[in-house]
Parts: sequence; C-alpha cells; structure tokens
Amino acid sequence: MKKVLLICFLSVILISGCLNYNQNTVIYPDGSGEMQINYWMKYSDSSSVSTILNLEIFNPDSIRKEFSSGFTTIQNITAYSDSTDSTIHANIDIKFSHVDSLNTIKAFAQSKYKLEDGASGQKIFSQFIPPVATGFGIEGSKYRITYLYNIRGEIITHNATNKAGNNLTWSYSLDEIGRGKTISVTFKPYKLKRNPDVDLYISWKCIIDGDFFPD
Repeated sequence: MKKVLLICFLSVILISGCLNYNQNTVIYPDGSGEMQINYWMKYSDSSSVSTILNLEIFNPDSIRKEFSSGFTTIQNITAYSDSTDSTIHANIDIKFSHVDSLNTIKAFAQSKYKLEDGASGQKIFSQFIPPVATGFGIEGSKYRITYLYNIRGEIITHNATNKAGNNLTWSYSLDEIGRGKTISVTFKPYKLKRNPDVDLYISWKCIIDGDFFPD
C-alpha cells in the first residue's frame, strides 16, 4: 500500500507540479487530542479532475485504510474539487486518546510521535518528518508541508518556524525537509479543570456508599 500511495503522490505532483499538506493538531494536557489533515493541489485542466479524484490518495476508502487504527477514531473523511480556485482536496479528521497512539496509523509509520516526561512538571513532544524521494522531474520548492500545533500548556522551548501564543507552526518545502527533520516542543501542561458538579456527585456517592466512614 505504501508503494501504491507513493506512486499516486508522484503522479499527482507530475500532473499538477505542486502538492501541499497541512496538518492541524491540538494536544490537550492529558496527552489526548484532535487532528485535522488537509492536502490539496491545483489543477490546470478541468478534464483531469475525475482522474485525480480516482487516485488512491483522494479515494475515501483508500484513505480510511491508511489512517485507521484501533487506538484512534476517524471522525470524517472527504475528498472534493473546488472550481472556484481550481483545487482538489482531501480532508481527514482524527481523535486520539494519546499522542503515542498516532504511531499505530499506517500513514504515520515513520513519524515517530512521542510525548515523554521532561523536567519537573514538563512534557516533551516530538515528531519526525520523513524525507520524500525526489526525481521524476519533481521540483522540491513546489511541495509544501505545514504542521500547526495548538499546545494546551506553557511553552518552554521549541524549534518551530513560527509561534503565535500557544500555536506553533513548522512549514517546509521538500528541499528544506532534506533527509528528514524532527520537530519538538517542551511545555508545562495546563492543569486539568475540575468540574464542581462532578466533584459534588463523587462526594455524595462516597457518603452514601459509606466510603467516608471507617468500619
């Protein structure tokens, strides 16, 4: 399947000369999160739209196979063309219980997602961006990959190309990715908010069950 997808990616780039990949991710304090993926390309000839949409990387069933995992949830997959700006898109929305579970997704087999403990009260997130093979007339400057992470915590250090509040962006061309890059951020997760209604329920439940009274 990976070879098939690579061939499809190369076919798309050869047809359009440009492919863009955007990945927006929210990481919550407990390590869970949500991800929205959008990759798109421009087309110069409307007669090629149906051909491109039939390629593996724009076929919803094929996309689902690549992004399905028993440890994550696919909420939405769509593929469509937009005649207003002559583009073709694929969108994938994913929920995950922990960052590390993203490694069980076939499409992320080489991404090496990791969320580990750092200094006291801190977490270190990292992800590897694997290299993309060049050749076949592909111009590296015409391929763009962008990762936007919204980190729910106090950001300590990072190697992002841009930062705006808690939003960190890494954006590279194919040439800039080279043999691969590792993106990373160290942060102190915000404390999880407690729900007063839930706390009250738990307190009364303990009283009723006798948990507050020793035998």
